[in-house]
Amino acid sequence: MMPAMVVEAYPTPGGGAGLFPELITRASSIAGRIDGLLIALTILCVAVSAGIYLVMIYFAARYRRGSTADRSNANAQSHTLEIAWTAITLVFFLVIFFWASNLYTTMQTGAPPEDVLEIYVMGKQWMWKAEHPGGQREINELHVPRGQDIKLLLTSQDVIHSFFVPAFRLKQDAVPGAYTSLWFKPTVTGEYALFCAEYCGTDHSRMRGRVVVMAPEAYERWLHTRESSTSMATRGAKLFRQYGCSGCHVGNSTVHAPVLDGLYGKPVQLQDGTTKVADERYIHDSIVLPQQDIVAGYPRIMPSFKGQISEAELLHLVMYIKSLDYTEGTVP
Repeated sequence: MMPAMVVEAYPTPGGGAGLFPELITRASSIAGRIDGLLIALTILCVAVSAGIYLVMIYFAARYRRGSTADRSNANAQSHTLEIAWTAITLVFFLVIFFWASNLYTTMQTGAPPEDVLEIYVMGKQWMWKAEHPGGQREINELHVPRGQDIKLLLTSQDVIHSFFVPAFRLKQDAVPGAYTSLWFKPTVTGEYALFCAEYCGTDHSRMRGRVVVMAPEAYERWLHTRESSTSMATRGAKLFRQYGCSGCHVGNSTVHAPVLDGLYGKPVQLQDGTTKVADERYIHDSIVLPQQDIVAGYPRIMPSFKGQISEAELLHLVMYIKSLDYTEGTVP
């Protein structure tokens, strides 16, 4: 049975409830920079628009029919005015463009710190399911410690969803069959509304939840009370054996397949001469699309598990492979 959806508004440290206080509150380290960009863009657009309309109103009044304005020897055109107007506005908008590009690059491709806390989030019609590395699971809630860099690995079980926390100024699509990620640092303790910002079906408007930012010591207590006997890596190890992966991807296997010890984060040489880094997306695609990227020196013998393994199970397998340490004498 599908659990009851969270539909109530959540209080924020700024007071009140609902969406607008969330837009006022800045609860992540990146929020202030995004607000600065938005304010600058708004001021620029208002200034340009006001300049255009003020000139239009002035000329409409001055040169209206029947006015005494001098219309003799009027210039048909002025290249100086056109160049100046175009150049000035172009410079301002280019500044905004490079400002926004730098901020986008920082958010989307910037590497989070090494001590980042990874949490896995899956969108599903119509709920958010989160799982912590220790196996703690949540539905329509996400608990995180204040002041800790957080990395979310997002995917979807059915259609495209969009993970949106207004108070953090963060929004990232969760795509079925693929992984997307975002990272942030929550800075203010409190509860913040979580929305799906991509129309995903009949109950899209009810796909809501909350992000709870806790003091570090309170977060540790929460983890302890929700402690699971089975971590994600442990579940992945069980699936690794259940689906027969251990029959090929171990050092003493008779099948010539890549050994996975220490694979995560390392560059992988492919048969076509290109190189890819073995991140979460690479491991995911290697399981469901094994013929897409063949490792150099290995035959095309791995079957596809697409449609046989759920996205939740894939997350556990990825977590297990990430946990494997490099073993001396093996070839990652």
